[in-house]
Amino acid sequence: MLDAGILFSSVLNGLTTGAVYALIALGLTLIYGVLHIINFAHGASLMVALYAVYLLKEHWGIDPYLALPLVVPGMFALGYALQRLVINRSSHGKDENILLVTLGLSIVMENAALLFFKSDTRTIDTAYTLTTVAIGPAMIALPKLVAFAGALLVSGVLLWIVGKTDLGRAIRAVAREKHGAKLMGIDVDHVYAMSFGIGLACLGAAACFLLPAYYVNPQVGGGFVLVAFTVVVLGGMGSFGGALVGGLLIGVVESLGGLFLGESLGQIGIFVIFIAVLLFRPQGLFGAKA
Repeated sequence: MLDAGILFSSVLNGLTTGAVYALIALGLTLIYGVLHIINFAHGASLMVALYAVYLLKEHWGIDPYLALPLVVPGMFALGYALQRLVINRSSHGKDENILLVTLGLSIVMENAALLFFKSDTRTIDTAYTLTTVAIGPAMIALPKLVAFAGALLVSGVLLWIVGKTDLGRAIRAVAREKHGAKLMGIDVDHVYAMSFGIGLACLGAAACFLLPAYYVNPQVGGGFVLVAFTVVVLGGMGSFGGALVGGLLIGVVESLGGLFLGESLGQIGIFVIFIAVLLFRPQGLFGAKA
């Protein structure tokens, strides 16, 4: 039988990872909820954010956590510009065009990274990378604890923006009925671009929390975006609370799967859940029936 301490440690590790999954999925959920499209460039955008954090650390010595005020606004500006200048102008009002444009952007970003950084896997060293903290019988890496707290904090800020601010009210109005929102004087194109920018800003924050304990290469975003899609489907398409709960749940499932099945098979449970949700509750845990 497994020792209770090992099980407790595995669950804690899953929660710390799941909080970052949730933050990545929240950005994806926001973009889907407002634009009603799946952003295929989400994983590549996370890769861009990770390289930004890496370059700030390697060339200017800026700690990943201190890079938050630089990377988050930078990713927001990138997202706003991509939506306003590329996606909006290329889509011609057709959702299928948006899917193709985001897929094309993903390919361009990944191949640009291959051109400039090659396929090498890169990491950074910090004074706290190997530091651990005792929580009961478990030892948790300090960067994972910071990522857990930071991801929950940023998720809370995003939920506050959507729920309590004028921008959030405009976002919800456009998501519900864009033509009615336009008649009320809301600049729909601006709200689309703001939503896309905030979605990528979430990736900027996630990159700052990830890199002290993770790595970056041109293909790194693919694995995260697959998990993020699963989180979004599990929580319910367009549900912010569902994305948060789903991310934490998926993180625990992945961690326990790695404990019982081995590290290489740890993600099997994630995709079993994905298939089960599609079969038995396609609207997700918190989604409304169509």
